[in-house]
Amino acid sequence: MAIILPLLGKTPQFGKNCFIAQNATIVGDVVMGDECSIWFNAVVRGDVHYIKMGNKVNVQDGAIIHCTYLKNPANIGNNVSIGHNAIVHGCTVHDDVLIGMGSIIMDRCEVQTNSIIAAGAVVLEGTVVEAGSIYAGIPAKKIKEVSPDMIRDEINRIANSYVKYSSWFSEFNAAK
Repeated sequence: MAIILPLLGKTPQFGKNCFIAQNATIVGDVVMGDECSIWFNAVVRGDVHYIKMGNKVNVQDGAIIHCTYLKNPANIGNNVSIGHNAIVHGCTVHDDVLIGMGSIIMDRCEVQTNSIIAAGAVVLEGTVVEAGSIYAGIPAKKIKEVSPDMIRDEINRIANSYVKYSSWFSEFNAAK
């Protein structure tokens, strides 16, 4: 069963049709919208500040969302995919974003709409990822623009696929 813990008077809140994997951990001041999914071994830790997620956010296996004590919350928009083993820490991620596997997004970053963070990228503290851009590398830098085809074929496809995948586990849904 998933670990869903209230902390310091704050209890995680879930929208409609959310899937929480049996070994995911969600703690404290966490609010998520509809059709979100938190996958196996993912951790969403709203213990030191709040975490807010829009609709259709998927936090894939082993990913971590955390904050900085009383300084930097995590705000995540709609239609966002956070890839396997990614770390999203005390930052803002706008709508329609794909965060690649194993990437790290540090405190006070802003990832603007229709952007892609490449797998393994490290987005340094305070970086603003321009809307419609792909950032890659260590430290992450803009490498190209996101085409309309990439928005449809990558950003939207992956977010929609995770809504479908989560429906396969509806009998185990811990967020009912």
